[in-house]
Amino acid sequence: MDSHDGEGNGSHNGLPPPPPIIPPDVVPERAVDDVNLAEPVSAPHEPPKKKITRVPVARKGLGSKGQKIQLLTNHFKVNITNLDGQFFHYSVAITYEDGRPVDAKGVGRKVIDKVHETYISELDGKDFAYDGEKSLFTFGSLPRNKLEFTVVLEELASSRNNGNASPDADGDRKRIRRPYQSKTFIVQISYAAKVPMQAIANALRGQESENSQEAIRVLDIILRQHASKQGCLLVRQSFFHNNPRNFADVGAGIQGCRGFHSSFRSTQGGLSLNIDVSTTMTIKPGPLVDFLISNQNVQDPYSLDWSKAKRTLKNLRIKAAPSNTEYKITGLSESICKDQLFSLKKKSKNDGEVENLEVTVYDYFVNHRNIELQYSGDFPCINVGKPKRPTYIPLELCELVPLQRYTKALTNLQRASLVEKSRQKPKERMEVLSDALKRNNYGAEPMLRKCGVTISSNFTQVEGRVLPAPRLKFGNGEEFFPRGGRWNFNNKKLVEPAKIQRWAVVNFSARCDTHNLIKDLIKCGNMKGISVEEPFHVFEENQQSRRAPPVVRVEKMFAEIQSKLPGAPQFLLCLLPERKNSDLYGPWKKKNLSEYGIVTQCIAPTRVNDQYLTNVLLKINAKLGGLNSMLSIEHSPSIPLVSKAPTIILGMDVSHGSPGQSDIPSIAAVVSSRQWPLISRYRASVRTQSPKVEMIDSLFKKVSDTQDDGIIRELLLDFYVSSGKRKPDQVIIFRDGVSESQFNQVLNVELDQIIEACKFLDEKWNPKFVVIIAQKNHHTKFFQRDSPDNVPPGTIIDNRICHPRNNDFYLCAHAGMIGTTRPTHYHVLLDEVGFSPDDLQDLVHSLSYVYQRSTTAISVVAPVCYAHLAATQMGQFMKFEDTSETSSSHGGVTTANAVPVPQLPRLQENVCNSMFFC
Repeated sequence: MDSHDGEGNGSHNGLPPPPPIIPPDVVPERAVDDVNLAEPVSAPHEPPKKKITRVPVARKGLGSKGQKIQLLTNHFKVNITNLDGQFFHYSVAITYEDGRPVDAKGVGRKVIDKVHETYISELDGKDFAYDGEKSLFTFGSLPRNKLEFTVVLEELASSRNNGNASPDADGDRKRIRRPYQSKTFIVQISYAAKVPMQAIANALRGQESENSQEAIRVLDIILRQHASKQGCLLVRQSFFHNNPRNFADVGAGIQGCRGFHSSFRSTQGGLSLNIDVSTTMTIKPGPLVDFLISNQNVQDPYSLDWSKAKRTLKNLRIKAAPSNTEYKITGLSESICKDQLFSLKKKSKNDGEVENLEVTVYDYFVNHRNIELQYSGDFPCINVGKPKRPTYIPLELCELVPLQRYTKALTNLQRASLVEKSRQKPKERMEVLSDALKRNNYGAEPMLRKCGVTISSNFTQVEGRVLPAPRLKFGNGEEFFPRGGRWNFNNKKLVEPAKIQRWAVVNFSARCDTHNLIKDLIKCGNMKGISVEEPFHVFEENQQSRRAPPVVRVEKMFAEIQSKLPGAPQFLLCLLPERKNSDLYGPWKKKNLSEYGIVTQCIAPTRVNDQYLTNVLLKINAKLGGLNSMLSIEHSPSIPLVSKAPTIILGMDVSHGSPGQSDIPSIAAVVSSRQWPLISRYRASVRTQSPKVEMIDSLFKKVSDTQDDGIIRELLLDFYVSSGKRKPDQVIIFRDGVSESQFNQVLNVELDQIIEACKFLDEKWNPKFVVIIAQKNHHTKFFQRDSPDNVPPGTIIDNRICHPRNNDFYLCAHAGMIGTTRPTHYHVLLDEVGFSPDDLQDLVHSLSYVYQRSTTAISVVAPVCYAHLAATQMGQFMKFEDTSETSSSHGGVTTANAVPVPQLPRLQENVCNSMFFC
């Protein structure tokens, strides 16, 4: 293929060696010369300016654009008749009688309930709202500011209980004589603060304070306590009943449990209770052996992997037959039940002397306790004791108790099964929520009655507006208004098609018919305006290599590519054997993007048709620098305020390891728009940071007086070079994944870093900022009053259930095809540009239509989606890294605990400005 020779110059065979990765502190000379920004200046010697703390901006007004639509929402109006009253906050300290603090979860509620029951007269008959830890609230004060009580709990549910096999036989005899264990607790209740109910009324007028948040928190605590007394599992603001109708089996002994989220919210329409359906994962209750067989997907207990079982079972709660006593699993016995010995102290029949008998756990249960065991003898025992004082129970006597959370990551199959089984159409969801409100019977809750709180049983009515879809531009000058949030490329050309010239196919999949796939891809590309030449070569994986580790398979494939290609390809199409989570994906992407700078598209086709190939081509075109479609107002350009002054749009997200993986670094990604006045082209910058840290700490990273190795500098330089040597006058930031409690950190920590990065490039440069939070993780839903369908795409709500003061709105930009549409909740924290409500809402809506990977409006703005994609894709690089090697070879960042965080390899320059994440 002659076209390859130009790149390779015919001077060598195969790929060139990987170019050196540009050190983080070096910007290519050309870029620096082009930018010609003022030299960074060191801080002048003047008194430091007092730092101003930014607060979220107030709402300017309501939007008016769009067709009005009457909706219902799952907010229920709350009336308060006793606004003159006060909650009294008390701190609670619970200790054992020897002074040791009680740290076991769940004990506090039982102890406080016992205090209330035993000392009701000393407490003036006051009801408690207890948070389960260190805070207790009453309506009106207790008789004294400091109270101390002693209570005794007699519990059968104890890990030291009647006659299970244990080396502590003396304790064994005591347990047989007394079939329960009593514990004495000392409870100290001390006055901490007053929380006036009036603070809620102030919050509803937009005057939020610590007191108002605390008063609303007390109401939330009352609901949690109400659920706890009904035996529910509590997970933050959600609660789950043990009702068979609520469970959906997702395989491997795990089930989805449907429950309800409830929280009080201050809104423009007053205080409301937001109730929604919520799901958590639980362990399937029942015989322990059944769970293990299902969890490991084996036929019988003889096939179980016991080292894996030990990890899975730790800290799970069981009931042991025949006493039905509850225990927590601490481990497994070293030997099987028939061989595991312990010392049993026994009185001699002749002289009454106590003698030590070495007996097996099996022998003890069968001969001393007369309990028949059918199969436990051949398996390890369950240990429910302490490391130095084990207590062993045979496997078949153990049964898992219900409502135990499962917190590990689900497999793709489990996740798909859960989605399938837990989705609810709008009408069904409304019925379930109405029923939940009735069954919870909040009207009977004594604390709510005392403070005069009543909750309406009707869904709140709100007025929404349906924004018109923006007009899109395709190839050949064609324009089109999407209908129902969707469009397609039938008989249409891409607006800016790329040319695919020097490319090859790499096949790791044994099942794929590559010949027909290539033929169809070339034909489909030509129909869409993409010129696709014949590939240089199809590299088939050697059959023997398939058993090798993923990294080795990729290395071998690259060795073959190097030996056959005359020069670096423009593009590689890679066929993977699995559709989701292929082990090859991370090493393959890393090799291409960071070592060789080659754009690559991975596919694992099951059914190849025109639609499938079109979707693949959309991604390839975007990665190679093309554009599939764009907004007509972007092309003209006539986007209000954005087209008038150079504007960069940032999308920011942090991706964390799976639940239960506390040592996996978090990955921060920021994408930025390029080639202003376009708002459809982006590039990404990605860094690792300490696990589970949500705030991005590498936006500005001063290495020396002249060096900044932060994310923002990289993005600003690219904007400058790609936008005709213009610095952005306006910076619009979309931040994903933060809760309301973190808004101030975004406004005052992250934004400060971004401003510092700008100042470091040019001290005199003062761009205007807009900061918008995009939240998907909330519980507000909307329903059409007279229709079973989801709300139409483009539905926006900025009144009644929005914040009393702050500038926020809900937008359903997409067509909800499955279940009930989840709107995105946008919070405008800062607007120095001065958008009108309609212009800003229009911009956000339009940014849901510029996502290059699909032909539908998406549920959240494209920059946020891209940031999420970039973080996820780069995160795959980490999976196969040796942590110690990575941290040393890439200069690991050290966390507060002196644990180095492995750094991601930098991408090659020719791909780092591309939409490689698409």
